[in-house]
Amino acid sequence: MKQPRSRQEPRRMGNSAMVVTMLLSLCVLTFIKARYCSTPYPNKPAPLLDLEAGIDEDYDSSRYKISGPIGEEEFDPSRPTCYNTSKRSERCAAVGDIRVDGNHSKIYISPLDRVWRTKPYARRHDAVAMDDVREFALLPFGGGNDSAVPPLCTRNHSVPAFLFSSGGFAGNLYHDYTDVLVPLFTSTHHFGGEVQFLLTDIKDWWLDKFTPLFRQLSNYDVIDVDNDQEVHCFPRIVIGSTFHRPMGIDGTRSPGGETVADFKRLLRRAFRLDRVVASHDGSASLGKPRLLIISRKSSRRFLNERAMAHAAALAQFDVRIAEPDNHTDMPNFARLVNSADVMMGVHGAGLTNMVFLPSRAVLLQVVPFGGLEWLSRVTFKDPAKDFDVTYMEYNVSLEESSLKNLYPKDHFYLQHPYDVHKKGWNAIKTVYLDKQSVRLDLAKLTRTLEHARSLLPSSSSH
Repeated sequence: MKQPRSRQEPRRMGNSAMVVTMLLSLCVLTFIKARYCSTPYPNKPAPLLDLEAGIDEDYDSSRYKISGPIGEEEFDPSRPTCYNTSKRSERCAAVGDIRVDGNHSKIYISPLDRVWRTKPYARRHDAVAMDDVREFALLPFGGGNDSAVPPLCTRNHSVPAFLFSSGGFAGNLYHDYTDVLVPLFTSTHHFGGEVQFLLTDIKDWWLDKFTPLFRQLSNYDVIDVDNDQEVHCFPRIVIGSTFHRPMGIDGTRSPGGETVADFKRLLRRAFRLDRVVASHDGSASLGKPRLLIISRKSSRRFLNERAMAHAAALAQFDVRIAEPDNHTDMPNFARLVNSADVMMGVHGAGLTNMVFLPSRAVLLQVVPFGGLEWLSRVTFKDPAKDFDVTYMEYNVSLEESSLKNLYPKDHFYLQHPYDVHKKGWNAIKTVYLDKQSVRLDLAKLTRTLEHARSLLPSSSSH
């Protein structure tokens, strides 16, 4: 005889379903948080946003090894075609019959186990940047009915291909170096020039600006892969550069053991920079160190720039003022920076030109009001050491900031900047970067510049 169903059974089943649903939701939320949300930094007044985190802990050096001739990777068959080389960078690599139909963002590979998709830009953690990066599909062929039908080769190459992007935030000089150029150098210098660059998301002015650098890394002209009508065929391909840290390189993780010092030497060759070491006496016959002031026209302007230049001249500096932008002649500007012994500017992309300073020059970063010392450290203070540049800071007081004229003295933004930081990057940028300009105290500036000069080496010590 069939037993009557307990009244409690539907309730138990309902409770079980609810528990399962909650567990699944928790798993999904955990995944989303781990993949897309930055890690909080409790008990710190200014949280270091994950946007510019240091060396990544999840790097797996065993996935990329060098054996045999320089530039020859040892490909592990058990390794996925595409894998994370850091929290910010993904790399795809393959050997075989490789056909690049860049105009349609497709790369046909035989052998290949499955379809892969990738965006070759070293800022994977930043959805805003990655929205402006073209995605490429890696398609298998020659392996059965499910394989794609590849186009015929119209141009054959005997060297490996390296695909990277100048999308994302490229065009901002800081991101040019942090997201593109330094990772590109790290990932390709060991090829000794025998590599064909494929560039996606191209901007003609951007390519022109950095062509001298690309010519140091590759013996071949860069191919605008998005607009090229050819089907390029290669024996090997690498897609995506490996990121180590902002504007930095960990030599123990570079394929050829490269360091920032090697990158700086490459820049000197690319832009023909003759001056090796800064000097207390400067490079000209004036016997004065040269001060280069990086000017800005929009936010974070020097409101008393001419008075600053006059004060610096009275302090026995040979003063130059320049404002780089996207249309600046890069080789000429690089040589101007290389002629400087001290370079100063308000926090911003223009300070990235420190890469052209001679060794032992002084970089003086003017840090706007708002508790931004953590930001200045990550972006320029830490990298300066690797570039053999002496770093100094000029911290702007509220009295020197234009914010004092925008808000009452007791305003939340002026009294509690670290609480504003807790609201995230957009709040920091809007309040303390986009709306602020500075009027430096000339007596304080003079003392700072005198200290900077004292840090310069004498000519006899070169």
